Amino acid sequence: MIIFQSLPTIMMIVAPILITAIGGMICERSGVVNIALEGLMSIGACTAASVHYLMEAAGCGRYSLAVALISGMVVSGLFSLVHGFAAIDLKAEQTISGTGINLLADGITVFACQILFSADRSKEFRVGMLTDRLGFYPTFYIAIAVVAFSWFMLYKTPFGMHLRACGEHPAAADSAGINVRKIRYTGVLISGLLGGLAGGCVVLTQTIQFTSNLINGRGFIALAAVAFGRWTPWGVTGAALLFGGAQALAVLSTNFSALKALPSEVFNILPYLVTLLALVIFSGRDYAPQSCGKPYNKSSS
Repeated sequence: MIIFQSLPTIMMIVAPILITAIGGMICERSGVVNIALEGLMSIGACTAASVHYLMEAAGCGRYSLAVALISGMVVSGLFSLVHGFAAIDLKAEQTISGTGINLLADGITVFACQILFSADRSKEFRVGMLTDRLGFYPTFYIAIAVVAFSWFMLYKTPFGMHLRACGEHPAAADSAGINVRKIRYTGVLISGLLGGLAGGCVVLTQTIQFTSNLINGRGFIALAAVAFGRWTPWGVTGAALLFGGAQALAVLSTNFSALKALPSEVFNILPYLVTLLALVIFSGRDYAPQSCGKPYNKSSS
C-alpha cells in the first residue's frame, strides 16, 4: 500500500532522468556520444528557475511555468550545439567535448546567478508545479509523451530510420543521399532540448530555487540508463525506473520503519551503487550503435 501511495513521488524523481535519457539515446543513435547531459540539465534548471522567478515577480505567474520550461529547453539546446560543433564539424574527441560542456555549465550557471541575483543561486520562487488529483506532477505526463514520441519517431518515420542509419553505417547512409551531418546535429539538438526540459522539471517540482548542486549526478545516471536500456525507448524507460526508483528510496526511506535505523548516507549512495552494479552485472554484448562516438569523415568513406 505504501508503494502505491509513494508512486507520485517516485515518478517525480524518475521523470527528469527518463526525459534526459531519451534525449541521450536519440543523440547516440545518431552516432554522437553526449556526456554533457549533466551540464545541459544544470543549464536548463538554472534558466527555468530564473525565468520563473522573474516572471512571477513581474506578475506574470500564470504563464511563467510554461515559458520557464521552454526557455530552459532553448538555452540548453543552444549549448548542446557547441558540443555538436566540436564533435561533428571539428571531429574532436566526444568524451572530452562533453566533459567541457559539463565544466562550462558549473561555472556559467553560478555566473548567471551572480549577475541576476547577486548570489551563487537563484532566488526562491513562490509556487512551482502543482500536482493533479492523483498526486502526479505534469512532468510524469511529459515523460510519457517523450517516450511515446521517441518510439514513434525512431521506428515509424523516415527521419528515425535515417537517424539510426547514421549511427550504425554513416557511409552507407551518405551514399543513399542522407545528410549525415544534418542528422547528427539534429540528434545533438534534441538531446539538448530534452536535457534542458528535464532540468526545468527538476527545479520546478523538487525544490524552489536553483543551486549549483541541484542536478547532483542525474545526468550521469541518465547516461547510464541509455547503455543499460540498450539504446531502445522501452529499455531506457525500464532502466530509468530502476535507477530513479533507487534515488527515490532516499526520500521515501522515512516511510518504512525497518529502514529508519540505517544512516541517511546509505540511501544517498544507493542510486549510484545500483547504477554501477547494474552496468557491471549486465555488461556483455555491445548493443551500442556501431558508429557511436566515431566522427564521420566523408572524404575518407
